[in-house]
Order: sequence, then C-alpha cells, then structure tokens
Amino acid sequence: MSNSAIELSAVTKTFAGLTAVDKLDLQIPRGALYGFIGPNGAGKTTTIRMIMSILLPDAGNLRVLGLPSALEAKDRIGYLPEERGLYRKMKVAPYLMFIAKLKGVSERGLKERVYAAIERIGLKGVENKRCEELSKGMSQKIQILAAIIHEPALLILDEPFSGLDPVSTRLLKDLILAEHRRGATVLFSTHVMPQAEEICDHVVMIHRGHKVLDDPVRTILRPHDSRALTFEPLDGQIDLGALHALPEVERCIAVNGHYEIGLRDGVSASAAMRSVLGVVPAARIELKRRSLEDVFVSIAGPDRGSAGGANGKAVAA
Repeated sequence: MSNSAIELSAVTKTFAGLTAVDKLDLQIPRGALYGFIGPNGAGKTTTIRMIMSILLPDAGNLRVLGLPSALEAKDRIGYLPEERGLYRKMKVAPYLMFIAKLKGVSERGLKERVYAAIERIGLKGVENKRCEELSKGMSQKIQILAAIIHEPALLILDEPFSGLDPVSTRLLKDLILAEHRRGATVLFSTHVMPQAEEICDHVVMIHRGHKVLDDPVRTILRPHDSRALTFEPLDGQIDLGALHALPEVERCIAVNGHYEIGLRDGVSASAAMRSVLGVVPAARIELKRRSLEDVFVSIAGPDRGSAGGANGKAVAA
C-alpha cells in the first residue's frame, strides 16, 4: 500500500486555452494535515476538484488513497466543496443519516451518533428543522458534519472557514484537529493564514497554476532575522526613550499590538534581549519570525513578477 494519501504527477488542466494548473507534482502522506493556500484564481479549487474526480486532468497522473480515482474510494473520503449546498427540504437529522448511509455507515446506532454530533457542534435542538430554516453559519456546520459523519480516511475541505464567526471558526478548528488525531489525512484550502499557520503540519502554495511552496510549517516560520526582536511589554506600556537609549538598539516601532526592535550591526541577539529586559519587563521577547501571511505576500503580492517554474519554489522556505 502506498504511503501517500494523495499523489499528483505532472497534473495539468486548461480551460479555453488558459492553463489553470500546470504540471503540478504533489504528494500528501497518509495521516498528514496539509494546508493548501494561494491567491484567488491560483488553481486551488481546480486541483481539489481533480483530486475528487469532479474534473479530469488533461495530462498527468493522479492517485487517491492508493487508487486511480477518488470515485473508487468515495466512501472513505469526506469533502466540503467551496459551493455549499444542502437538501433544503430535508430535516437536519434525517439528512445527516441519509448522507452517512450513502457512505456505508451501518444504521445500527446511527441516530444516536448523529444526534451526538449535532450537539457537539452546539446545535442541539435543530435535529427536526428543515435545512432551509438554518442560518448560513448553521448550514455550514451541518455540511461539515456531513463531511465527517462517516469518519473518512481522507478529509478535503475547500475554504472551510469562509463566513464563519470566531466561535464557529474555533469549533471547526477543533473538529479538524479531532479528525486528524483519529487518523484522517486532512487537506484544506484557506485564505485565513493564521488558521493555516496554527493548525497545519505542512503547507502547499500554488500561484498561477504552479507549486511555489511545499514545506513544513515549522520550516517556513523559523526565525529569519537575527537583527530584529519581537517584544510585548508586560503591562502594555513601554518606555521608547529607554529602549532607544540602549547601545544595541537601532530602532523600535509598534506593529499590530507588539513592538519590533531593530538591532545594530554586530550586536548579539541574546545580549540585546538581556539589555531590553533590564529596562522594560516583557510578556514576550523573541527573535522576529515571519508569518505565513508574510510568505504569502512575498510570493503573491501585487509587486511580484512571475512565480517561477512549474516545479520550482519561488521563495526559499
């Protein structure tokens, strides 16, 4: 049995002469938790639809759970598409039981399982409501349950956080992590970089149909500037004058609720940290790290040129 849950080799898809995905290579190990990122129109949804056999590639090879097509493994896959949809006239619990049975779940104990799942996502009491009566957020939660009710081996979520409030977003994050702990391979596309950064083991980015990033999150977010510190004062106040007076400090600026301290050439970061802590108590002080959003913008920002070759990486991770 292959160790990969998803394998793409030189997969290409064009629409009316426009190449949406160009010679894409990708391997996702079984049991991994991958984030799939990229700007609008990069080819993420097209790639997911090819993985799901909704679209067929024009060239290249693709395997899902060791099989040539997702259709051959459909009962082992959970899928939340970008375009949401429920059977509007069906009631919530019967709808989820119907989906579960389509995926091969035994009817024995299924009602109790469905009711427990509904309660788990904070929607106890909607079991007998018609799907058309649900709010947008409620509908999305039910669709997520429909994707995981059969405990799939592979879970694919296309923009799962879109339109969710912070409480629902956290609940979804917990559901994704629970599925991963259960043993599912998880692939989800998202524009919410902090969520991908927090949840994922590994991130793949495509830009203009090309893969430009394919690395573990810990590698992408490693400290990258030994001449800059991130600093949060313990009591929320900071004496900028005292910091600027330190011989190690070149500059200190406020950035999104914290401070970035630039160090002079030749200064030891550890020595600078000790000096800073000597004048201002800190809740947090560390070497500046880039965020996933920084990486995203550096590759796909409006001032960037061509993303690079089909199989290369535009930016070193």
